Amino acid sequence: MNRNEFIFATAIILFVAFMLGWFASWLINRFSRVTKAEIDELDKMAQALHEAEETRDQAITYLQQREAEITNQLSQTEAELRAAMDGLREARQEAEELRSYIERQQA
Repeated sequence: MNRNEFIFATAIILFVAFMLGWFASWLINRFSRVTKAEIDELDKMAQALHEAEETRDQAITYLQQREAEITNQLSQTEAELRAAMDGLREARQEAEELRSYIERQQA
């Protein structure tokens, strides 16, 4: 094989390799192509996800507000309970003083 035949054979081999690569690339792109329906479905899924995230954020905000209201009510109830307990303690003390006074008066 002389020099010209070697160059020609190498050129043919490289051309065939190029054509096989191009054909393989075309096949891969043909079978992995994203269709319009798939894109539409992805858009719908993205929209649904966005709406779900907004709903979640609204629910979190509502729960935080509700928690703040309940905490406030609890604080008020605890304050009222302390006031009632103090009043009861004072009433018991006063009743005990009155009993002592009555017993001293009767004795």
